[in-house]
Parts: sequence; structure tokens; C-alpha cells
Amino acid sequence: MAKQLPRPTQTRVLTVSNQKGGVGKTTTTVNIAAALATAGLNVLVIDIDPQGNASTALGVEHHAEVDSIYDVLINDMPLGEVIAQCPDIEHLIVAPATIHLAGAEIELVSLVAREQRLRRAIEVYAQERESAGLPRLDYVFIDCPPSLGLLTVNAFVAAQEVLIPIQCEYYALEGLSQLLKNIEMIQKHLNAGLVVSTILLTMYDGRTNLAAQVAAEVREHFPNEVLSAVVPRSVRISEAPSYQQTVITYDPSSSGALSYQEAAAEIAERGK
Repeated sequence: MAKQLPRPTQTRVLTVSNQKGGVGKTTTTVNIAAALATAGLNVLVIDIDPQGNASTALGVEHHAEVDSIYDVLINDMPLGEVIAQCPDIEHLIVAPATIHLAGAEIELVSLVAREQRLRRAIEVYAQERESAGLPRLDYVFIDCPPSLGLLTVNAFVAAQEVLIPIQCEYYALEGLSQLLKNIEMIQKHLNAGLVVSTILLTMYDGRTNLAAQVAAEVREHFPNEVLSAVVPRSVRISEAPSYQQTVITYDPSSSGALSYQEAAAEIAERGK
């Protein structure tokens, strides 16, 4: 990350989504966010997965008593009041998730403008930062649960871009077509400006033919969206969250950290 990454001309809001579990959504969210923040860009991670794994990896408290994104979505609490500073990385802030989010899908159903609540909260927070003379956020990353309920819909409506991590395994493309159909519905009815801007191949095992085949197939279908950087299977990446860290701070010279830094640089270059 020695080279300076370009700042986007306006805040880029990316939803990291794939309804298939275990593809590296949270790992991708926290590591790309950490890589961009380490390069001096101002980054906010919003954790809307009830499991709260992104909050754990970024070292932020998220037990049941903590004010969280749940309070923002359900109780109209300002986003600025729930945001916590990531202890390891200066330019990275986090809106944590708590277990209360598990019931939020049901509670959202009866609320006014239920699909727009996250978007509105982000817009108001951006205005508050400006009024307070704080620097503009360069990136907002939203970590979604592995489902397509109202929390994920809120994330799609709030974002301009979707980042899809795809595991280099046999079923990788099966879930993708369903996800793209859902994104199309969101584009048609709720957020015309949403685009799938980025696809990242994760858990790549260079020793297998299967990984190479899946990578080739995904690149063939999405030649412009797939990043050149590929994230390998890595013990270091898996270990980092148990120390409440991203791999970027846990072992900056590991292959996992370097591949996420490469992916972050590509994302930054594409969006300038």
C-alpha cells in the first residue's frame, strides 16, 4: 500500500452480498475496509449481520447492551450515536451489529419506509459530519447476512455498488444467478442506480483444477467486474478474527493480507 490510493470524488457505498453462506463475505468486508483505511482513506463498516462477525473482527464491542445498527433501523437512533472507532486502524469506524438484529426482519415489516431506513440514516450521518467539519467518508461497506430478507434489501437500497465475493468451488455460480435476479428486482423497484461493480474470487486453491475452472468461468461471464486479485485459502486470514483483528493488521506481510491490499487498490483505482 506504499502507493497513495486515489480518493473517490464522492462517498462510495458498497454492499457486500452473497446469499450463499461461507464464501468470505465478512472476511472480504473487513479486510478491504482495513486495507483502504490503512492507506489513509476514511472508511465506515456497517455490520447488519446478526452474528456480528464483522464487529468482532474489527475489535468493536457488540454485546446485547451496546447501541447498534438495530437501534438505528428500528428505533430511529442517529447512526453517529452507535459508531465506534476500530482500535487498530485510525481511519476506520464501525456501526456494530448485536443479537437484537435477529428479530429485526420481523420488526421492520410494519415500519414506514422500511426498505429506505438504512439509506436515510447514512445520508443524515453524512450531513452531520459535514456540519461538524469532519472529513467526508470515502467508503461505506455494508456487511450483509447470508439471506435475502429486509436487512439485505435495506443494504441494497442504501448502496450504489454491490461487491460479490465468490468462493472458487463447484456451486459458486448456482447461487449467483439467484442473487443477480434479486438485484434486478431492487433496481427495478427501489434503487435504479445500483450496479454489480465488483466480483472477488475468494478461497482460491491454486493446486486444484476446479479452482482454475471456476475462476475462468466467472471471468468469462463477468469480464469487467471480476478483480484481477484473487484471495487464496489462508490460515492467517482464518486466524485473525480470533485475535479481534483483520489480517491486514494481524500479519501484514502474509499472502492473504497482500491479496486483500491488491483487491482494495483495484477497487480504489476503478472508482476514482
